[in-house]
Amino acid sequence: MSNGKPKIIKDYDKLPVEIQEKIKLEYPYGFSDYLIRFTNKDGLIVSALPFETEDRYYMVRMTVGEAIKIVEDDDDFDDDGMLKEAIKVEYESKYTEEMEELQEEMSQIADDDDTYDDYGDSSFEDDDDGDED
Repeated sequence: MSNGKPKIIKDYDKLPVEIQEKIKLEYPYGFSDYLIRFTNKDGLIVSALPFETEDRYYMVRMTVGEAIKIVEDDDDFDDDGMLKEAIKVEYESKYTEEMEELQEEMSQIADDDDTYDDYGDSSFEDDDDGDED
């Protein structure tokens, strides 16, 4: 993870559509298998989907059940929980260069440990103020 970027914990449905689309490209087979667990600022263990943009590092808060439900309810995914090919092509054309950089960064994260205990306390800002960050 790049140092100096704001670290944001946010619910999936509160993310801008552009970020949701980029997340779908990064995780075209659904989200549940990619959730990580970490200790939040209140000392609670939570699960979230890691996602990094050029200027922010997100922990998209969701449980396994919520991750499955998000994909089931999203028309961009097929009945098997995979991003539809036409949607993938559409989003790739919108975000190609950004996604290449992101995939490289995410592969580095995937090599790290599954737990993010060292990000507890104050490293992540819990962004539940209702704005569309």
